[in-house]
Amino acid sequence: MNNPRLVAAALLALALGACGPKSSTAQEAPLAGARIGGPFTLIDQDGAPFPSEKLKGRYAIVYFGYTFCPDVCPTDMLNLGKGLKAFEAQDAARAARVQPVFISVDPARDTPEVLKRYVAAFHPRLIGLTGTEAQIAAVAKEYATTYQKQDPAPGASGYLMQHMSTAILFGPKGEPIALVPVEASAQAVTETLAAWVK
Repeated sequence: MNNPRLVAAALLALALGACGPKSSTAQEAPLAGARIGGPFTLIDQDGAPFPSEKLKGRYAIVYFGYTFCPDVCPTDMLNLGKGLKAFEAQDAARAARVQPVFISVDPARDTPEVLKRYVAAFHPRLIGLTGTEAQIAAVAKEYATTYQKQDPAPGASGYLMQHMSTAILFGPKGEPIALVPVEASAQAVTETLAAWVK
């Protein structure tokens, strides 16, 4: 599959396939019981170690991408930032519990300094994380995401990263809750947060 969003759907379906039977309760989280997520320690946009323990007690929106992405990542982050700001305007107390996180799949170019400029463009609380190639690969595996470096196009000065572009909302205990439709619109992001952030 060449479409990153189709790959994302397939991997999430596999993760959900490992779950037990679902009840018919309308309030059950779509990703309840999915085997997605886990502890990690990466480097934030200020160059400081960032252990995932810092996300405990918060609703984390985790997105894997890279700052040199020409279209998908900036569009998704724009929707995420606008959607979160709209949620803040609706319910500041609940919105304060939401922590957006951007994890780079291109650590060779995404240094803390590069990430700091990038995340600041979308939301003041957006955290950018990077690490070694091995660290990023391990975290991506735990979070059911894939990525691959592409060969540069003829005449191109740089390379692209093919990657899944899904945002997942995790609960205060690190439990996966739902996909955040950053590819749809800012309003869809706001509605998703309003539905699941308590």
